[in-house]
Order: sequence, then structure tokens, then C-alpha cells
Amino acid sequence: MFKRVATVFCCALLFAVFAARADQWNKKTVLTFNVPVEISGMVLPAGTYVFKLADSNSDRHIVQIFNAEENHIYATILAIPNYRLEPAGDTVLRFAERPANAPQAIRAWFYPGDNFGQEFVYPKARAMELAQETHQPVLSAEVTPTEQPAELQKAPVVAVTPERKEIEVEQAVQTKPAETPAPAPAPAPAAAVQELPATASQVPLLALLGLGSLGLVLLLRAVSKRIA
Repeated sequence: MFKRVATVFCCALLFAVFAARADQWNKKTVLTFNVPVEISGMVLPAGTYVFKLADSNSDRHIVQIFNAEENHIYATILAIPNYRLEPAGDTVLRFAERPANAPQAIRAWFYPGDNFGQEFVYPKARAMELAQETHQPVLSAEVTPTEQPAELQKAPVVAVTPERKEIEVEQAVQTKPAETPAPAPAPAPAAAVQELPATASQVPLLALLGLGSLGLVLLLRAVSKRIA
């Protein structure tokens, strides 16, 4: 009996661990909107939705939006990683204020505690409209929210400016963690001034002076003898 209870307990614990890891893996997030919202060109009515990352091996992330029961997919959306310096507390970010009769457009989805999120890609025509309305770049590609993940991975993505110009994604979104600047090299130590050892001795000089003095004495003696 004890073994059976222990086995059940271990299985329950293992299931809890797997469930926690699954949420971390696919970033499952339950969101409730009390007003309609726009995401990647489609409008979601007010209600509860489940956001998940699709099981994709591409560099870009694919986001799937389910109903509350997770038995129906409303959209499969292309996204680009968006990194922040500090972990995000908000699960979604909306674009700047729009006209009162227009639903708020969602710009990105951040899983709580992560310092990166998913910047949503909008269809090209809609991206240009949003860029002009919000006065900020919007990610754009020739995609629709109903395409399959394999098709979304092939779509080239650009950023559209309020001036309707296309720029590189990296100019609008930080797609990689900021690189920490390498520390400046330490200044080289000042070269030590090496003094040559004082190897010269005064003995040769004294000997030379002695010889000179002796020669002078001998010279004076010779001169004095001749005079005498």
C-alpha cells in the first residue's frame, strides 16, 4: 500500500514538473480582453484567449492564439524576438493611442519574467497604416494570420516607417541581447629606467696621476742637474 501511494505521489510530482516546463517552453499565457483588439491584421472580439509559441525550430517565433478551451486556433502569427534590458512584467504591449472607433492593436507579447518577447509582424498594407497612425516603425511581411508555420518561416520581414519606407528589422527592433562592451585594456606599466651598473673604478685614474707626477719629478731633477 505504501509503495502504491509513493508511486502515485511520484507520478503526480513528475506531471507537475512537466506541466511547469511545458508552460516555460511554449510560454502559455491566458489573456482576457474586455474590448476588441487587433493583432497582425485580424480583430479578436472581447474574451479570453490562450497565447502559445508554436513548436518551431526557426530563428523567428511563431505565435498561436487559441480559445479559452484550447480546442480552436484563431490565428498562427509570425513574430520576431524583441529584447529588453529588464524582464517584462506586462504580458502584452499595445501601440500608441488610436482613433476611438478603432480596436487597439497589439505590438508585442512578453511572457512575465522574460527580458524578451514576440514582436508581431503585420501584413504589409496594414503595417503601413499603423506606422502612419502611431508614428513608429511596424514589422511587415507578405503574410496573413491563417498561414501554416512552415509558410510563415519563409516570409522575409522588414520594418515600415511612418514615411512608408522599408528598413532593416534590426533598425526598429532589438532582435538580440545587447552586447556588453569589452573592458578597456589596462594601460601598459611605465618602462622602468634601468641604470647601468657603475663598473668604472678610480684606481686607473690615480695610477695615471701617479705616473704623471713621477715623470714630472724626474724631469725637474734632470733640468736641475744640467743647470748645476
